[in-house]
Amino acid sequence: MKESRYFYVPDAAHQTELPMEEALHALRVLRLQSGDELFLMDGEGTFYRAEVTIAATKHCMYEIKETLPQEKSWRGRIHLAIAPTKMIDRIEWMAEKATEIGFDELSFLNCKFSERKAIRVVRLNKIIVAAVKQSRKPWKPRLTPMISFKEFIAQPRVGHKFIAHCYPELLRKDLFTELQELTDDAPVTILIGPEGDFSLEEVKMAEEKGYQSVTLGKSRLRTETAGLMAVSMAQLVLRK
Repeated sequence: MKESRYFYVPDAAHQTELPMEEALHALRVLRLQSGDELFLMDGEGTFYRAEVTIAATKHCMYEIKETLPQEKSWRGRIHLAIAPTKMIDRIEWMAEKATEIGFDELSFLNCKFSERKAIRVVRLNKIIVAAVKQSRKPWKPRLTPMISFKEFIAQPRVGHKFIAHCYPELLRKDLFTELQELTDDAPVTILIGPEGDFSLEEVKMAEEKGYQSVTLGKSRLRTETAGLMAVSMAQLVLRK
């Protein structure tokens, strides 16, 4: 049985041609031809069964045969805001794995102790798209550019807000326990600091904005591990 081929096509219902990168993969790697079946994913919750109509050198045209709305496998909305690591490959790995597990939004924070002040959004977006296709997630996580910590917490944000840190002098609750006690489907936002942690001032600023201090357990985790742990906890609690 031939494996189904999935392609990421934003606004697929209103298009008739695969994006350039997807077309080149379809034509040069998979060698699709007119009449072949393929599946499209728009990243907004819908798959489409389609058929190749024209397979040219750099263009792959399609016709939609069936619209396949998908059901989200978790409740609410999971938003991870994290300070990127100095070694960007570690945060790229985290973005890939968190996408496979399932979450809704990834933001990057520029904190006081951050060692990395810039990220390549285009490259990270490609990694996320590849993970969406590989794991066949109907929804593509939203990726937002780097923003200062102060700006991020100043933004109006509904739902449940948490900041994970390692300061024992501040009262912290267990994130997994707090998530289990949620009784609604409101959005969940979790902040993860840089390799040197948030500054004490940043934590207090976040608490003043309604963020609850939490711990991810007794182990001291690397930034990317903490990010993945936070997403995993939210998934375990919110999955349907």
